[in-house]
Amino acid sequence: MAGAGFRAGASLTLTGLLGGSFNPAHGGHRRISLFALDALTLDEVWWLVSPGNVLKPAQGMAPLPARLASAQAQTRRAPIRATAIERELGTLYTVDTLRALKRRYPKRHFVWLMGADNLAQFHRWKNWRQIARAMPIAVIARPGYDAPALASPAMAWLRRWRQRPGQFVSGAKQAAPALTILRFDPDTRSASAIRAAVPDWSASFGTASLRDPLTHRAVNRGKT
Repeated sequence: MAGAGFRAGASLTLTGLLGGSFNPAHGGHRRISLFALDALTLDEVWWLVSPGNVLKPAQGMAPLPARLASAQAQTRRAPIRATAIERELGTLYTVDTLRALKRRYPKRHFVWLMGADNLAQFHRWKNWRQIARAMPIAVIARPGYDAPALASPAMAWLRRWRQRPGQFVSGAKQAAPALTILRFDPDTRSASAIRAAVPDWSASFGTASLRDPLTHRAVNRGKT
């Protein structure tokens, strides 16, 4: 069984974490998540809808409730949960979020998922080596970013721990850092293209409240 290595000796829920602004969420996010679920035999994926991204400008960023609503719309009928839990945790940086999630959910084994575009700038993230040591990382190839990702300072450091997908699934629980690069048919959809085509996309989600599937708290649309 491909995923047996993650579960040996313990009953752990294997959970992929995909962080981002989701400004807005779209079918490409869903597609890469479902691909990672299958390739890594994950039990589910959590989308961490960030209250704010220090590497992205605030201008043009829709309110958190609208971005969360767009994410929840994309996760219907899939083993994916879109959450704004970072707002409750009070964390701004990924390294702090992951540390808090590991403390809060000790019966879950987490895998950090990110696109090749993020690997290309991973060395700019706060304490990025600590992130790599905290949990295995799976990078999803993205058109136009493979060369910068492979030539990045982070990849130069992570290369020694790179594994084939099968090796990654069976061995990453025992040791991190662990890195694998997943490749599948390219998906060219992007949030920036959606914003360019529909600048007021967030208005379509209305003002009704929605509930966070992890914190079980209401998140009011129309508020930041």
